[in-house]
Amino acid sequence: MSLLDNVAMCGSELTPKPQGPSAVALNLLAYSQTVLRDAGPVPSPCISVCRMTDDTQVCEGCWRTLDEIGGWGQATDARKRLVWARIAERISVAVAQQGGSLKVTP
Repeated sequence: MSLLDNVAMCGSELTPKPQGPSAVALNLLAYSQTVLRDAGPVPSPCISVCRMTDDTQVCEGCWRTLDEIGGWGQATDARKRLVWARIAERISVAVAQQGGSLKVTP
């Protein structure tokens, strides 16, 4: 059994692609709870890691779609909170698909 047996590959077979949500994604998920709970201006989820995934069509850094990224500047706070809720949903689904469990406290 090889160390890479359970790792999906991307690009080069020498570069393993991490499986499931990263620690950054889990932090984004936790922060989404604060954003969704609090009133006031809604911060951008952008973390300056701007790469779209081929398999899910969301940014690897902020977990938004291209439409969500492009419309952010003109979006109302209510619309931005909806995007944050979608981000939380996407990350939660990714965790569940990996067989993990979530403990996010508000």
